[in-house]
Amino acid sequence: MSIFEIIFIAVGLAMDAFAVAICKGLSMKKIDYKKAIIIALYFGLFQTLMPVLGYFLGSSFTNVVEKIDHWIAFILLSIIGINMIKESTSKEEEKRNDKVDIKTMLLLAIATSIDALAVGITFAFFKVNILLSVIIIGIITFIISFLGVIIGNKFGDKFQNKAELFGGIILILIGLKILLEHLKIFNL
Repeated sequence: MSIFEIIFIAVGLAMDAFAVAICKGLSMKKIDYKKAIIIALYFGLFQTLMPVLGYFLGSSFTNVVEKIDHWIAFILLSIIGINMIKESTSKEEEKRNDKVDIKTMLLLAIATSIDALAVGITFAFFKVNILLSVIIIGIITFIISFLGVIIGNKFGDKFQNKAELFGGIILILIGLKILLEHLKIFNL
């Protein structure tokens, strides 16, 4: 996987965190930069840890699934992407609060980083440089989450659904690219 693909995956993965960060920013009467940094740190840290966990899980059974790894990557990334697209069109209102206590943030960080666990599993199949990948994912998620809090505070609901839609489309396209390259239908 190229560095650009890792960056695109990082942006796609960060969209859930971005959407939640927008909600956190929206729930603040006035922007609180300390809270914005705490939120971004939680999301960035969990988006860094979950792919590592997935990578080690995937590495433990790579030899067993090497012949179908491209299908697994395509299916996992597509499921995550489709789920994000569904969430982007959902009319269901997310519960909002500006709390950044450990319990609240752990739940949100885990919920927004489950996708990263699955991506980490696919990284193991393709022998991706996990250290570089998770650093990129963590930094991009931190920046995007921090900006999400600020944007949410300034502009409200305008970007939340679009962010999830965009992230979902990116992940599906990357999964499709992996599949088509392995089947030798497409090669970049």
